[in-house]
Amino acid sequence: MKHRRLGRSGLKISEITYGNWLTHGAQVDQDTATACVNAALDEGITTFDTADVYAIGKAESALGVALKGQRREGLEIFTKVYWPTGDGVNDRGLSRKHIMESCEASLKRLGTDYVDLYQAHRFDYEAPIDEVIRAFDDLIRQGKVLYVGVSEWKAGQIREAVAMQQELGYDRFVSSQPEYSMLWRVIEAEVVPACRELGLSQIVWSPMAQGVLTGKYLPGQQPPSGSRATTDDGPEMMEDYLTDRVLERVQKLKPIAQDAGLSMAQLAIAWVLQNDNVAAALVGASRPDQIRDNVGASGVVLEPELMKRIDEALDGVIERDPSHTESPNPRD
Repeated sequence: MKHRRLGRSGLKISEITYGNWLTHGAQVDQDTATACVNAALDEGITTFDTADVYAIGKAESALGVALKGQRREGLEIFTKVYWPTGDGVNDRGLSRKHIMESCEASLKRLGTDYVDLYQAHRFDYEAPIDEVIRAFDDLIRQGKVLYVGVSEWKAGQIREAVAMQQELGYDRFVSSQPEYSMLWRVIEAEVVPACRELGLSQIVWSPMAQGVLTGKYLPGQQPPSGSRATTDDGPEMMEDYLTDRVLERVQKLKPIAQDAGLSMAQLAIAWVLQNDNVAAALVGASRPDQIRDNVGASGVVLEPELMKRIDEALDGVIERDPSHTESPNPRD
């Protein structure tokens, strides 16, 4: 497993990072979650990403149980704050109250004294930006958070916040966590250039476009039983990817993956890792063998000709519009 520096910080993280957005506390039981985490650890993954809103806290708890007994210094544990975690008017957003209380709750669920990276899960248009970054900085001073980052923020929002952090002498954001894949490239126009300039890395989620880039969804056919597209919210969240037009193009990637000696999933993950502003690709799993396959993308170098063939195969279905800087998925 290769490791990369996270932004301008000195922290190194595994370039394939284990995430549990759609799995722990929802799709899989604790024994399966623990088995997947153990497989990740066995394969050299040291970085684990979650959020307080995933399964309304259950994902953090499941990850905490799965990691119990592991050497804490050998792990990088990330979580996030923003989305509602209760019914109260202050159980959401990036107010100082919600940030401080959510961090405490996350630490308890994860069974740790600190998180390595605490991320603003969305931009809060109601909370003053100085309040947000001050609360984050206070958590760093208290030793409960080591680094801070954002998720699905626009380039201008990142610039404003980092400028204020620098002016006030606060620890600066070191990471951005957006959606990014062969099919969804909207961050390339504005977010990536801004982050390169300011010293933030990308920790990208859905590098396999929610499984579409594995090639398992076939045009004109029903989704495979047990796949993401058969869950309650899957069809709605994936509707832009599940068209025959997209799926036919994705099938053209199969010979490219074969020529590279990779599975379709490995090709998709390796593709996002070719971007030098990407520190890690987030992968989830409902079975340990999925993790074992995914890690095969670590260290893979895709030659320029192969990258060109991928673009040609997907011509006409790649989303690049920089105005689409916020993920269509509500609580990734």
